[in-house]
Amino acid sequence: MSSSTPTNPAPITDDKTPLCIPFILNHLSAHLHSPDRDRPFLVGLNGVQGIGKTTLVRSLAAALESHAHPTLVLSIDDLYLRHADQRALAAANPDNALLQHRGQPGTHDLPLARRLFHDLLSRRPEQVRVPAYDKAAFGGQGDRAPESTWRSVRPGAVHIVILEGWCVGFRALPDDAAVASRRALPSRTLAAHPLPHLLFVNDRLREYDALTDLLDVFVHLDAEDTRYVYDWRREQEAALRAERGVGMSDEQVVRFVDGYYPAYELYSDALRNGVFPGRPGRQLRIVVGKDRKVRESHVQ
Repeated sequence: MSSSTPTNPAPITDDKTPLCIPFILNHLSAHLHSPDRDRPFLVGLNGVQGIGKTTLVRSLAAALESHAHPTLVLSIDDLYLRHADQRALAAANPDNALLQHRGQPGTHDLPLARRLFHDLLSRRPEQVRVPAYDKAAFGGQGDRAPESTWRSVRPGAVHIVILEGWCVGFRALPDDAAVASRRALPSRTLAAHPLPHLLFVNDRLREYDALTDLLDVFVHLDAEDTRYVYDWRREQEAALRAERGVGMSDEQVVRFVDGYYPAYELYSDALRNGVFPGRPGRQLRIVVGKDRKVRESHVQ
């Protein structure tokens, strides 16, 4: 982890869209000639915080629209539990630091997510409401936005759906593999959490397969070193402080990222090995350096 804090984040160069679009369009073409051609084509996209997911999905959506493929972008952040339900989860597990705030697998509303994707894929009803989450509610603890503010989309008009998020595509480990990983990694962040707390999140993650298994293709925006996330987040918060006078301090950033980092340590290797066992060629892995520029890419 670097101790220096740049005053402004490094610009994120979009050298990724030119890699992603041919990959997506190639599989979309096959999809449009398949028995499932009447349902939207689903793209999953994963990347650590600060790596440039938001910038990439906006560029991808614009590029796909230019190819006459209406595209809906969904963030897994918009599927967090309601504030009251998150507080109830925290209260039921008061010693588990991983569950005291939104973020970890287990803090998303999976029934809501399953209903949303069912409606999009079945194209019923005619208008589908897309959930939204207000991260500023309750003093930054967050809450689901009022349903009256949700977007309405017509599933029949959507060709492509992109689901993006820091944990999209993560798959639970067998419990013995999770135990072995924690023992094998000399990690400050993993060691900070008792094994039963890590296994609780791992068990909840199994429910996310219901979403992952729906995806047609997957884009993994990876980093040469996952620890870059600390500096990337510092950069973002420094820019916020300079622009708006608010933002986390460097110490607060470390605590914040620490809450997510155990999941990166446990699940990133499996992600790199491929999200779709037995379905080769459907995952694009793009590896970036500290400057967020592409170092290498692989279809796997």
